[in-house]
Amino acid sequence: MKQKGLGRGLDAIFGTDKVSVKATPMTQMAEIAVEKIIPNPTQPRTQFDDEALAELAESIKQLGVIQPITVKKSGEEYIIISGERRWRAAQMVGVERLPAYIRDVDDENLHAMALVENIQRQDLNAIEIALGMQRLIEECGLTQEAMADKVGKKRSTVSNYMRLLNLPDEVQLALKEGLISMGHAKAIAGVAAEQQVVALKRCLKKSLSVRQMEELARKMAEVPATATKAEEEYPESYSRLVEQLEPYFSQNISIKRGKNGGGKIVIEFSGDEEIDLIIERLRNK
Repeated sequence: MKQKGLGRGLDAIFGTDKVSVKATPMTQMAEIAVEKIIPNPTQPRTQFDDEALAELAESIKQLGVIQPITVKKSGEEYIIISGERRWRAAQMVGVERLPAYIRDVDDENLHAMALVENIQRQDLNAIEIALGMQRLIEECGLTQEAMADKVGKKRSTVSNYMRLLNLPDEVQLALKEGLISMGHAKAIAGVAAEQQVVALKRCLKKSLSVRQMEELARKMAEVPATATKAEEEYPESYSRLVEQLEPYFSQNISIKRGKNGGGKIVIEFSGDEEIDLIIERLRNK
């Protein structure tokens, strides 16, 4: 799931010196042997899409490396500050030398630059952005306010990302894999903690829009957690029955079981128009 960039770039954090092809006290331009370039050991990004990497490799094969990577010299080697995807893709097609900006930064700023560069990537999912923000706050000693200012975003935006890290692993994984959007995750975050996984399952099963998820979250907030838990403990046959009914109805369907072994099937609707839609679906089936 494609995310928007977070703002003003590295210059907002490390001053106004612009990266250019001209040598400056801070930056030099050079072509470096690929085997002398190494990944940043504290690289925040841990996953690279194989298909996207292959596409980039093919582009490099046809057109070369258009945008130089950025590195820091360390002994006889060069540590990547930004551009690890280009470096990986270049190796896939046998490129021997890469154009690079060589920046003169200390280890602390190297780490901060790598964190910020990753936060500002266009292809990160919301969880990766949130983790990058958390690392920037914890490892560089920033407050949320200071970090928000440096990446050019509102404090509320930062808070929304940070809240995602409090969600259950199942919800974070669904967001990370693009099964739900940040809007869905924000709605789920508004549900009681013990109901959030239940909310996720309903969202995925019914392919809810963000607005529908927000409505579901509102309804779940009105239902005691114990009621939701009891529903989840029903026999597997109840779930199968709901699955059989769902193709006929877009409305929320639930089964209520009584103490005597009986029960009822509840189909929620918002108005008379939905009743007409239900009748039409049944006729078509």
